[in-house]
Parts: sequence; structure tokens; C-alpha cells
Amino acid sequence: MFKEIRNRYIRYFVIIVYLLVMLVCAVEVNFLGLFGYSPTSRDIGKPIQPIASEVYTADSVLIGRYFKEDRSPVPYDSISTDVVNALVATEDIRFFKHHGVDFWALFSSIVSTAQGDKRGGSTITQQLAKNLYRTRYSQSVGLLGKIPGINILVVKFKEWMTAYKLESRYGKKEIITMYLNTVSFSNNAYGIKTVARRYFNKEPGDLTAAEAAVLIGMLKGTTLYNPIRNPDRSLERRNVVLAQMYKAGFLSEAEYTHAKAAELGLHLGEVDELGAGDSYLRTAVERWLVSWCEENGYDIYVDGLKIYTTIDSRMQRHAEEAVAEQMKPLQQRLDNAWQGELPWRDTEGNVIEDFLEKLAERTPYYQQLAEKYEANLDSIRYYLNLPKTMEVFTWDGPKEVRYSTLDSLAHYARMLNAGLMTMDPYNGEIKAWVGGINYRYYKYDHVFQAKRQAGSTFKPFAYLAALEAGKSPCDKYVDKYVRIAYTENGEDKTWEPKNADWVFSGREMSLRWAMGRSVNSITAQITEEVGWDKVVDAAHRCGISSPLASVPSVSLGSNDVSVFEMVNAYATFMNKGRRVEPVLVSKIVDYNGKTVATFKTTAKQAISEEVAWLMGYMLRGSMEEPEGTSQGLWEWDLWKGNNQIGGKTGTSSDYVDGWYMGVTKDLVTGVWIGCDERSIHFRNSQTGEGSRTALPVFGRFMEKVYHDHALGYEYGPFAEPTVEITRKYNCPSPRIPRPDSLLMDSISPLRLPDTPLEVPTDIEEIGKQLENAPSLPSENENDEK
Repeated sequence: MFKEIRNRYIRYFVIIVYLLVMLVCAVEVNFLGLFGYSPTSRDIGKPIQPIASEVYTADSVLIGRYFKEDRSPVPYDSISTDVVNALVATEDIRFFKHHGVDFWALFSSIVSTAQGDKRGGSTITQQLAKNLYRTRYSQSVGLLGKIPGINILVVKFKEWMTAYKLESRYGKKEIITMYLNTVSFSNNAYGIKTVARRYFNKEPGDLTAAEAAVLIGMLKGTTLYNPIRNPDRSLERRNVVLAQMYKAGFLSEAEYTHAKAAELGLHLGEVDELGAGDSYLRTAVERWLVSWCEENGYDIYVDGLKIYTTIDSRMQRHAEEAVAEQMKPLQQRLDNAWQGELPWRDTEGNVIEDFLEKLAERTPYYQQLAEKYEANLDSIRYYLNLPKTMEVFTWDGPKEVRYSTLDSLAHYARMLNAGLMTMDPYNGEIKAWVGGINYRYYKYDHVFQAKRQAGSTFKPFAYLAALEAGKSPCDKYVDKYVRIAYTENGEDKTWEPKNADWVFSGREMSLRWAMGRSVNSITAQITEEVGWDKVVDAAHRCGISSPLASVPSVSLGSNDVSVFEMVNAYATFMNKGRRVEPVLVSKIVDYNGKTVATFKTTAKQAISEEVAWLMGYMLRGSMEEPEGTSQGLWEWDLWKGNNQIGGKTGTSSDYVDGWYMGVTKDLVTGVWIGCDERSIHFRNSQTGEGSRTALPVFGRFMEKVYHDHALGYEYGPFAEPTVEITRKYNCPSPRIPRPDSLLMDSISPLRLPDTPLEVPTDIEEIGKQLENAPSLPSENENDEK
């Protein structure tokens, strides 16, 4: 058909145009699979930009990000003019004149390359096409792309086509904005905002000409010109970019001279610390959203979501500070207890042989050695004992040491860890979450993942079962020896619980006094009377989700539970018997600012409102009853405005786990303290029981909360009952006439029921009695010996 065109030049031109159109069509439809994927009009209309999702506290403080590519897009007017000028001057000086492909620059690059000066001819728009649509990835090319030499021609042609599509769809400012938001600066840093914060701790709109030149200069070689790794080369490249800006007329001579004389001026930001999964809280939110993302078709790593948690950043800070402030002296106390001795012991107190070697067997490093040396134990042990320089965590800051792998394992195994969670019992919102002492060194979350013996913090569920069986806080039992026979898995067993001090006083006590003083023998009696199955049922209804062995010792906390479960269950007592589901995420907003999900708690009546109020009253007994185990809280500034606090201490066998569960009129808080390895623990009640490990963390935390008036949590008593209380509960326990109790009563702001005491008037006599006074009773509650 071309023969009809008589002018051969026109005929050749028409043939070339025809072949070019055919080629474009073939590339567009990927004819016979020869060319691979090409972006469609729909793709061009919605560019593919994996965008980091951001996590915020309830008070809008950024606390984390999730990403596959660390990117936070910004609009054009939020980018410094110097950044745009630096990019145009060095990468595409004719950017505002071409339509996606600059054939003049392409011709110049070919000539320069032939003369030995290799230059690129790609425009900013072509580079954007490459960044957005992965045109050079193997999955983007077809059969022709497998042929050496041909593949680059196919790729280039598709980039030209895509560049023209982009130019026809977007303006120049939009294209340069997309480019700056998608370009990689290495180390998983994408986009000008991320890299500006990383190297200069600035927003992109605040960058100077010199700073912009450093960042744009990196694009020629993100590793070679990295200002941290290669500052001299980075400085040299920056000055080249500044020279290009001056040559293009973007800088005056004075501006150029001033910028060229400036130092690199790095001011590293904290972007790395806001990365994916680098804190207990961010990991908890990620775990929280897994099922929601699957069900709703979102990917938190690429969809640019804004996730708002229920966490209050100020309370979170107070919680983290309280843990850190108390853990340092606790760690010193544990170290002192085992000074010069190996702390890993069995239940009989004997050193566990090969303890460190068995720990090492659980590490990836051991598996690598076993594979490399074909399980040769001599070789494996040699490398496990080989010292090397490393950095370890200490409470005085990171410390550089010469440790072997076994030394390192010994160091970290000796460290006490912690878990703390605070929740609003009425709406289920979690206000603070501290999963451990340092996420960098201990990834295991001690709020949600870790489950430990709850000790006496589990006792309230036995007393709850007793109240539900019709008993009242004033019902009395005798502190005496108890022997309970039961059957477990077809085997007849007996249980003879001991009190913490191994003494049965023979004293008659009310249920409230017995729970407040944490008397094992009375707890065991009511457990036998109401049935341990009822105790298990009560715990599950309140919020304990872990399986519980239905045995008599369940009331003393012989089962493993998490801090998360315990806080949830105690919240039921404070919320008029309604169990709420804890909420960590309040809402999710998509990249366009549309709220795509909100989360509210669900509530279910788990126990009656009357019983719930009585349980709150019972929990106050640990402060208000004689020798209550929470009375160590008098040390903190918590007692103003007729404030009331209820709580329960807990200590598992051999002082392995220390607990405190505290409730106020507004909050429920759970604290756990212990070593990850249960064979390492304190040696006696004076150092290791919950009232001396976990309770101080709670006290310090609540003191910080009350002192921070901006939070709005005020001192005050528990709410009055809103239903009729049909059972007797106001039954003052007889005070125990001992000088230390007397002294405490004199400074306590609580109005406690009391019987008259004969107070010595002679100061010397008081002093003698104080010297001879016994200490407060300890409580190793889960003692099954």
C-alpha cells in the first residue's frame, strides 16, 4: 500500500511512522509476550507508591511507622525551592522544556559516552517511570528482554512511552513532586521527607541550598556519597551540585560561595527509631491489626494509613520512666543477692548444670555453628566460648565488653524484666503499654505474650466466687492448717497450703481482712467450700482467657496468665461487673484522610453490679485492713483528697514472679517483675516478693500520673454503689497493737475503723518497741510444699 506514495522520502517517513505505531501497539498489548508489562492508563492515573503507615497516640504524637519502603509523601509547596533547583540542575536541566523524553540530552549523552565521559540521558520523568513502575525488574520484561543488548532497548522504549503518558497526565510540578517522593536514598529511605529528617532532622521545606545539595548529590551514588559513611566524598559531591546550581542561575555568586564554604552540618534525626516493629507498643499495634487488614483488604506496609491508638503519650512516658527508675535498683538488689554465685538454680537450690549451653542451643547462632561444623561439639563449644567485642545493655547505658556468646547469654539471663499495662476500665482504652525493659535487647512482650504464675493476685477470683455463692466480706474464717484431698487426672492427691510465714495464727478473720492480708489458709478454705471449678469460671468470665487447671491451688495463682488478661479481669470489678474488651486502636484513616474504621469496646455483664462493688471494696482491704499487703504505697504521694486505692500483691513460688494489680477510681494497672528464665530469682521475701518489686513501680507510676495535672486524673474515693448492697460489708477488723502499725496509722490519711489502743507516752519505750518490732509479713503465696 506504500507503493502509491511516489515520493520515496515521504514513503519512507510514512513507513517509519507506521512501524512505530505498530511497535507502540505491540508494546502496549505485550504482543506474544515479547515486551512484558507496560503501565496502563489506569496505572498512570493512580501511580503505585508504597507509602508508610503511621501510628499515633490518642494525643496525636507520632510513635511509629510501618513500611516496606520508608516513604512519607509531601506536596510540592512543602519542598524547599533549593531541593527542586538542585535536582533540575544536576539531573535534567531542560526538565521544564521537554515532554518526557529529551532527545537533545540523549544525543549529547551518546556523544559524551563515545568520548569517554559517561553521562546519563534519562529525564526526571523517565526516572520517575522507572521508580513507579519497576520497568527494569525482571518481571516487567518479556521474551525480548531476555536477549542481551535487546533488553535495554525494550526497557528504554517502554520508559519513553511511560514518560510521555505521565507528561500528558500530570503537570511539571506534580511530576517533580512524585519523583522526590519516590526516589530511593538507600538504607530503605525513600522520598525527600524521610531523608531530610534522617540526615538533618528537618522538614523538606526548611532545607538550605547546601543541605539540598548533599541530598540530591546522593542520587548519583547513594552509598558512595552517603554523608555518614563517606563525609569527604559527600562534601565533594555537594559542591559539584552547588556548582551546577550556580551555573544554571539558581544561586547568586554570594549564595554559592557561602553554601560551598559551609560544613556538612549533619543533625541526625530519629527516623530509624520510628521504624517498623522497633518497640513493644508499635509491635503490639501491628499484631492488633493483622486480622483487620486481612478482612478489609489493607496492607499497613504500603497503604499510607494513619493509625490512632488509645495510648496517651504522657502516660506512656510516665510508665516507661517509672519502670526504668525502679528497675535499676531492683537489678542491683538481684545482683547483690547472688554476688559471687551462679543464680540459675533448681527448686532444691542446686546449680543447674549446662544452663548456658542449653540456652545457647535455642539461638540461631548455635544452629549455624551446628550446620557449619556438622554438629561437632568441640567446634561448637570453641566458638561459643570465643570472646569478641560487643555492646551489651546495662542500666548505666550501653557498655562495650569482651564477651563470649555464653558470657552474653549469662549477662542477659541475669537481667530482670518487666511488664506494665494501664487501662480505663469503663471504655476499655489502653493508656500505657510497657512490654519490657528495652525492645532492642528483649523482643518478647511481657504484657501480652509472656504468661507467668500470678501468685496472690489471682486470689480475688476465689473471693469473687465466694461472694457469688452468697457470702459477705464480713463472713469469718479461722487462719488454721488446711488439708484438701482431690483427684487430678484420675490420681488421688492432697494439698496442704502454708502461709507465707509458715505460721497459722489461729486468728478469726473476715474475708476482707484475709484477702487484704493475703492469708493462704483462708483462701484455701473458701476455695474448697465454693469449689475450684467456680473459681476458674469466675476468672474466665471476668477476662482471663488462658486455660486454667481446675485444682485447689488455682486460687493461689498456680496457673500462667498475662498482664493483659489480669488488667482486663480486674477492670470488670471497677466497671460495675461489665467486662469490656480492651481497645488499643481507636481509628484508622486512609491516605486521603477518610476514616475507614473506628473501634469501640464491647461490654458484657459478667458479674452482678452488687458483687462488683463489693469486690472493689474488698480490694481496698490491702490498704485499709491490718497488715494489708499494699501498705507500702504509703511511701508515695498518693493520699490526697480522700483518695482510695485498691490492689493486690502477688509472688509466685521461690520469688520467681512479682506482681502488683492496682485499681483507682479511674484506672486499672498491672505490673509484673521477674527474669525471663524462671530458674533465676530473688532468694527471700525481703527482696523478692511482689510488694517489694512490682508495687514500687505502680506507686511511682501513679504518683507521676497524679502530679501531671494536664492528664486530668484527680485524687478521690471510689464511686458510691448505684445499687442496693444487701450484704454486710462494714466490719472493722481489730487493729494489731504493734508500734510499726501504730506509727503507720499516725501518718495515714485514710480513715480506718479501729479499736482503742493504749499508746505508750514514753518516747524511749516507743523507741525500744520500734527496734524490736517484727517486719511486715511476707507472702510467697503459691507455696504448695
